[in-house]
Amino acid sequence: MIEVLVVDDDLRVARVNAAYVEKVAGFRVAGVAHNAADALEQLEKLPRVDLVLLDHYLPDDTGLMVVQEMRRRGHQTDVIMVTAARDVSTVQAAMRQGALQYLVKPFAFAGLRAKLEAYAELRRTLDGGGEAEQAEVDRIFGALSAGGEPDLPKGHSATTTEVVRRALMTAEGPLSAQEIADRTGLSRQTAQRYLKLLERTGRARLTLKYGDAGRPEHRYEWATRP
Repeated sequence: MIEVLVVDDDLRVARVNAAYVEKVAGFRVAGVAHNAADALEQLEKLPRVDLVLLDHYLPDDTGLMVVQEMRRRGHQTDVIMVTAARDVSTVQAAMRQGALQYLVKPFAFAGLRAKLEAYAELRRTLDGGGEAEQAEVDRIFGALSAGGEPDLPKGHSATTTEVVRRALMTAEGPLSAQEIADRTGLSRQTAQRYLKLLERTGRARLTLKYGDAGRPEHRYEWATRP
């Protein structure tokens, strides 16, 4: 089992994230902390922590400072940042300090599951030990970047998925399938099919807009929009 310490200042979010972790095969919650001091204390006291799911915005310090202090104390525990912090400087600092993954709130279970499964694959790859040829090195780094895009169902194109994703991410607000079609050159039916896929996998949010006729219009926005 991979033992996980969940760190988030929001008690409700921490409970949800812990529940998500427990739903992924091979993972178990070792502890939950709500501030930097408690996180560091639990790292010292718990028998084993393999992975920290770490929020950046904590009441007594930042997640990045927690990582720095972990390393100063000799803890080589792996870290996945799970945070609403999306500025490039924070993302870059997390990468430079050794965070293996960075998951931006809000996210659905599918998003966290993909990161955890990619992490588990990385551990399986590294457990073999020994020396690595270039192909093996590429596989290790591939495991690190895995989990961003779940396997697409039959009949769906990665290229079209990316076109719809970019349209959602660059929009200033929710868009309908027809608006996506107008922006991308896709048919409305194709746009609707890919929007439903992104919504099912937790990468897009569905909202309803009611018009004068009372029939709701389905509108979508990228799930990480603040």
